Amino acid sequence: MSVTADVAPAATERIDLKVGFGCNNHCLFCVQGDKRSRFAPRPEEELRQVLRSERARVSAVVFTGGEPTMRKDLPDLVAYARDLGYATIQIQTNGRMFAHPGYVRRLVDCGATEFSPALHGHVPELHDWLTSAPGAFAQTVAGIRNLKLAGQYVLTNTVVTRSNYRHLPEIARLLVSLGVDQYQLAFVHPVGTASTEFGRVVPRMELAAPYLAEALQVGLDAGRRANTEAVPYCVLPGHEECVVEKRIPRTAIYDAESTIDDYTRYRLAEGKLKGPDCPACVHFEECEGPWREYPERYGWEEFRPVRPVPAAVPEPAGT
Repeated sequence: MSVTADVAPAATERIDLKVGFGCNNHCLFCVQGDKRSRFAPRPEEELRQVLRSERARVSAVVFTGGEPTMRKDLPDLVAYARDLGYATIQIQTNGRMFAHPGYVRRLVDCGATEFSPALHGHVPELHDWLTSAPGAFAQTVAGIRNLKLAGQYVLTNTVVTRSNYRHLPEIARLLVSLGVDQYQLAFVHPVGTASTEFGRVVPRMELAAPYLAEALQVGLDAGRRANTEAVPYCVLPGHEECVVEKRIPRTAIYDAESTIDDYTRYRLAEGKLKGPDCPACVHFEECEGPWREYPERYGWEEFRPVRPVPAAVPEPAGT
């Protein structure tokens, strides 16, 4: 038996705008699966219409995909969002195009305020293998350096997989050395390509846990914000403040065939599960649980509820 949560929708805080699904990486864990071959890039006017219609209720937008930098009109879309009054404009990307300093400057000049590149290995052999893109590591690392040289806020994403979980502390040390402001260690979501490659890419969470904890501590010790995503509280006791779900803004996602009006509600009602022992955990109300595909394959044995700490019994007076 598993438990799903029911949560009332809340006011949207930002939109996640998938501008197309083409990509110059071909990651073994890509949640978008075969969308790159099934869907053409969204027409520019359609994207502008979404930006216009949503501006009345939100002031933040994330341009994502696929790989948004494959669109030649991305700078124009960013400038349009700026002119509409969006205060936060984030580019979620594999970061390879940022190896070109002029492209970084163009996006900054057009109004981009945050950049979220993805780094999945500490050396080229690992990152390039996971992304199926020789040379990607060098470009992404150069891109992060260029972003920081341009004075930009950089929050990176690392997908935790069977191939890289033992190297998470080394990845964290590299990210700190590159000067990133924030990094997120996101446990692989077993959908899309990651579903068909489940056995190759999805590690046991209990095996990854000590490496996750060490990697988080690397960032915390350096004064950086270090987060996990899709890792239940019980897996990393002592790092509860690193759970990012509590800080994810309410987001509407404009996907290929539909719009998820409230991504938080989707995660709680459909995307994730809680196990039969979870109600006994002190974190039951705030924890979202793992992506549902994980316990459907591996079961619930790894997830042990965190019990309340017994209250201290005062000593009798006069002892």
